[in-house]
Amino acid sequence: MNTHRTLSRRGLLTAGGAVGLSALLTACGSEKKPEKDSGSKAWSFKDDRGRTAEVNHTPKNIVAYVSTAAALYDYGIECTGIFGPSKPVDGKPNPQAGDLDVDKLTSLGEAFNQFNIEKYAGLEPDVLISNMFPPPALWFVPEDSTKKIEALAPTVGIKGARVSLLEPLKRYTELAESLGADLGTEKVRAAKARFDKAESRLRKAAKAKPGLKVLAMTGDAEQFYVAVPDSYCDLNYFKDLGVEFVEGKKSDEWGFWEFLSWENADKYHADLIMMDNRSSALPPKELAKKPTWELLPAVKAGQTTPWSMEERYSYAGFAPVLEQLAAAIENSKRLNR
Repeated sequence: MNTHRTLSRRGLLTAGGAVGLSALLTACGSEKKPEKDSGSKAWSFKDDRGRTAEVNHTPKNIVAYVSTAAALYDYGIECTGIFGPSKPVDGKPNPQAGDLDVDKLTSLGEAFNQFNIEKYAGLEPDVLISNMFPPPALWFVPEDSTKKIEALAPTVGIKGARVSLLEPLKRYTELAESLGADLGTEKVRAAKARFDKAESRLRKAAKAKPGLKVLAMTGDAEQFYVAVPDSYCDLNYFKDLGVEFVEGKKSDEWGFWEFLSWENADKYHADLIMMDNRSSALPPKELAKKPTWELLPAVKAGQTTPWSMEERYSYAGFAPVLEQLAAAIENSKRLNR
């Protein structure tokens, strides 16, 4: 079965490369360890599944999906372990890792379904946090090992699909504050101010370019994938700001992508193309080898821009994203169909 189709049924596509679906998972027993008592007050947080995570102290040993850890770090909350793509891409920091120093963190696995439970247990976790695309599955947490993982520590899931970006941004702010973040620091306030300014710029740019069609995509060796904007919280939000998207048609029950062969990559006209920037996606130099890619009007006109498809849900993370898209729209024009 096509890897993209398999993973899209879990809610979000991981583009390119083989996924370790047969990773060995070490059984660590089903008995939950006694909670530590560090002397701090009890902590609880109700997540987007409606489940309340509770421990008798403020969590310190936090394990999180890489972009989740990066979002918390922007609020001054540090994690002990991470899982998901964090290695450098072409010698540059992985875009999903934000400002994290990943070398100082314990990685439990880079690929989908590669979550080292033995390492996780060794970290003596207080809580595990991840995104959901959509609920109730935690992103990059193997479904067949969920019970073993949840036996070791409470889990928190934040919804990142079929809502506006403003919702997970709000939820991560609340989560960070519950974990001890000071929302009044200059760094946090400056990030929110920059985000607000970038939001206004993007709204203005979109209004100034009526009819400019934007297409968000990813690709692999076999197929070209057109995003269904309402399924992604960032594209959903950009639509609210006036950006006009090409509306991909749902190709499966999850509804995140329309799957096209490369021969049909020109099905939709686009004036500006947003290109998935994750390490798992086909990079620009490989896209350039596809004849139909090079013939797309937006590509010929140089009207492409990176798409931070799994950007961290913090104002610090998304302010540059809004600025980049605003600049791309400002510098683009409507092209002949």
